[in-house]
Amino acid sequence: MSFNIALSGVNASQKDLDVTANNIANVNTVGFKESRAEFADIYSNSLFSNARTQVGGGVQTAAVAQQFHQGSLLSTDNALDMAINGNGFFVMSSENGSTDRTFTRAGAFSLDSNGFVVNSQGSYLQTFAVNENGAPTSLSLNATKPLQIPAKAGTPTQTETVDGSMNLPANATGLDPADFDPTVASTYTSSTSVTIFDSLGEPHTLTQYFVKDATGADNEWKMFAYVDGKDALGVVTDPATGDPVLTDPADLTSTTRRTLDLTFDVNGKISAPTPARIDTDALNFGNGSNTAQIIDIGFDSITQFASSFEVSRLTQDGATVGKLTNINIGTDGTVAATYSNGIIEKLGIVAMASFPNDQGLTQTGDTEWRESLLSGEALVGQPNTGTLGKIDASKLEQSNTNLTTELVDLITAQRNFQANSRALEVNSTLMQTVLQIR
Repeated sequence: MSFNIALSGVNASQKDLDVTANNIANVNTVGFKESRAEFADIYSNSLFSNARTQVGGGVQTAAVAQQFHQGSLLSTDNALDMAINGNGFFVMSSENGSTDRTFTRAGAFSLDSNGFVVNSQGSYLQTFAVNENGAPTSLSLNATKPLQIPAKAGTPTQTETVDGSMNLPANATGLDPADFDPTVASTYTSSTSVTIFDSLGEPHTLTQYFVKDATGADNEWKMFAYVDGKDALGVVTDPATGDPVLTDPADLTSTTRRTLDLTFDVNGKISAPTPARIDTDALNFGNGSNTAQIIDIGFDSITQFASSFEVSRLTQDGATVGKLTNINIGTDGTVAATYSNGIIEKLGIVAMASFPNDQGLTQTGDTEWRESLLSGEALVGQPNTGTLGKIDASKLEQSNTNLTTELVDLITAQRNFQANSRALEVNSTLMQTVLQIR
């Protein structure tokens, strides 16, 4: 009997050594959770035995329980790296389209050849789909899908409106609009430019020239508009009828060139603003783009105050195809991609899961776990809501192993092993003594 007791002690000490060694080995494993060997005594009893004199039967390993307390966070330079600050797990799938889910705290992610966000084992990070407002369409575990980040975004959108807010200097020197020449800066008072797009996303430069009219009434200005160096207001359509006013920029001269009159009241505000309308047909954008493109230039926010020329806003509603320039992940798990055309697209919300009993999860290796009967069903939700922790982007959760504590535990386990081995040796000596009795 005593042999078995000592042997159980040796086995328990070996198990303690194994667990401690595994913790030490994974001290630099991202998302690793240390384990603790838990032991229970062996005690057998029966109805007719004397419990006051009964001796225990040794020790057994009751459980190797993982400890899910928070690990420290390490900052990185990877925009796709994520750390969970608080409770919860990332949801992963080993195959695209599979409903088999695993769970991890390791947030070292990168892109595969198809633009999907994966970990080093190739498992896909799962997200909730979002609507146009960025809200999740469903928070179901089976509704999650792999996160894919497109390298390009958007389809070309032709410019239809140019609008801005600016001030023309009231104290500027008047000029003769007949002398205007876009290549001679002294013939106009101020100018500003904006990039516009045709229906195929090709960029063009719209330049507006402002001339304080010395030949007209007080507070009167003339505006000229050129697109890619061509007089654009010479090819306008009447806003009321839609009929072309002039259709061939080559026919324009200093006397036939069309301008837009801008008249201001005594308070420096524009009087009865009328949008300038550009018909791109005669501009000959080419490349197969829409020849019926119309661009309205608005002037609701233009003023004439006694201060310098200033453009506080100049916008247009067109866009070209954009290339990926940045990825941003919010604390609520929202993944937003920024593209070179100014489009910011919300691609999804990182799915997170929690469990009634984390220690009941089944380890699968690669710092991943699976749901089990002991863990309970996964409770899925959006990060930073309820009991779920927040996402810290460009950070990784380090192993929660305390190396100093583990080294002390290693010494303790070694001593326990030696003590139980000594008990076996003593039992062997006693047995030998008994065998030598004559």
